[in-house]
Amino acid sequence: MSPTSTRSRGADDDTRQLFLERRRRARWSPWRWVAGVVVVLGLVAAALWLVFFSSVLAVDEVEVRGTDVLGAADVRTAARVPEGRPLARVDVAGIERRVEALAAVRDATVTRAWPDGIRIDVVERVAIAVVVRGTTAQGIDADGVAFRTYEEAPTDLPLVELGEGADDEAVVEAARVVAAMPAATAAQVASISVTSVDQISLTLRDGSTVVWGSAEDSDAKGEVLAVLLAQDDLDVEEYDVSVPARPTTR
Repeated sequence: MSPTSTRSRGADDDTRQLFLERRRRARWSPWRWVAGVVVVLGLVAAALWLVFFSSVLAVDEVEVRGTDVLGAADVRTAARVPEGRPLARVDVAGIERRVEALAAVRDATVTRAWPDGIRIDVVERVAIAVVVRGTTAQGIDADGVAFRTYEEAPTDLPLVELGEGADDEAVVEAARVVAAMPAATAAQVASISVTSVDQISLTLRDGSTVVWGSAEDSDAKGEVLAVLLAQDDLDVEEYDVSVPARPTTR
């Protein structure tokens, strides 16, 4: 047999082997693709089950931060966090609404603390004045919301005195007045008398009085009053800042 014939037969064998290999690959190629898809889907399904349905990432701890007036237990009770539920399925917006329904809470933020916790950050209301209704002293915040009670009215906060027939709107107006003052000025106010929303007056701790008028322009009125109080050479019994552009004293 000539060398040429040998080389030709070897080439034919190589071609046949290559053809068979290609057929084998072509036969298995779709199954490899299917197997790959099945593996990926299996991993996705396992991940979804782990996150949304298993107890591995379920709520086991509730952390409350930012409380002073309230106790952490009060917040947890109001929050009603479903312990044992997968963390991803917890309705954090619903928890926020329930916590913010507490009178002492101004704002609440609820976050998932992976792998198994819920964190509740609370911003409480801050009392800037006290109103007495019946025999109950209540602290009110800058929005006029009564959110806490005192056994005795604290002496370091202004006392809101409501005239006959004054309603909750009068309390809101009084709160607006105090909130508009510089802190140093508000600290000098002993009481706020609200006869109506247009007739507000203050009694300072030194016994002098302030005619305030309505709660309109309270920012300007507060600034003017602060300037007048800073003038130590004045011997004043009454300040009138009802028209802040033209304050008077006597």
